Amino acid sequence: MKRPKPGKADKLGKKDYLEQLAALQVELNEVARWLQHTGQRLAVVVEGRDTAGKGGVIAAIADTLNPRQCRTVALAKPSEREKTQWYFQRYVPHLPAAGEIVLFDRSWYNRAGVERVMGFCTPAETKAFLAQAPVFEKLLVDDGILLLKYWLTVDQAQQEERFAERLADPLKRWKLSPIDVQARAKYAEYGAARDAMLKATHTRACPWTLVDFNDQRRGRLTLIRHLLDQVPDRRVPEALVEFPPLGHEPLREKFGVPPKPVKAAG
Repeated sequence: MKRPKPGKADKLGKKDYLEQLAALQVELNEVARWLQHTGQRLAVVVEGRDTAGKGGVIAAIADTLNPRQCRTVALAKPSEREKTQWYFQRYVPHLPAAGEIVLFDRSWYNRAGVERVMGFCTPAETKAFLAQAPVFEKLLVDDGILLLKYWLTVDQAQQEERFAERLADPLKRWKLSPIDVQARAKYAEYGAARDAMLKATHTRACPWTLVDFNDQRRGRLTLIRHLLDQVPDRRVPEALVEFPPLGHEPLREKFGVPPKPVKAAG
């Protein structure tokens, strides 16, 4: 059965979205404390077509977390030197250490998507990647990294609407690149590449989770709820900070100007 496309009336309102998101962000902070308490490592791969909403959901996850603990990785195109390395090599330094969360805004799966469709790699390189990726990811999981992979789905009509919105908005125009313009005409090719990628890399050790992002607000909430469900028993004692009394009347300052010094008698 064909899934009906959500209309504007069906999309989640901003007020409801923010209320639900606030509750989930409290739970995300519980996950962060659990990671610090246990020394566990969390890596989240967020993939999808252009305009799917990768940056938005990553921002929603990271918004209230300590930026020294939660990092977003969005690598630029490889340098000439990096092009000569083992393909996964430049991603390894960005993997999380104990207690950390790393959110990959696109990842090593560039090779199975944009690089394959746009001709930036050879068919042999794509084939090698699809064979090596499950092995690489199993090594990460076997070493104790909690690795979650999400693919954000979006229909072509919705994608076109978002492209038009970016073109019209000067604050979003930076998101458009020459590659995006070319990719618009390759919707079917990207779909075929995605299907081949999912078939080769959806494994028991590290499965994919597909999330409907035609309504980005609903999609963000769905993805975050799924992420939270992957971290069981995450409540740990929270060390509350107590402020001891200062022992004197707090100094009052106005507009950053310290109080005048008191003149000594005599």
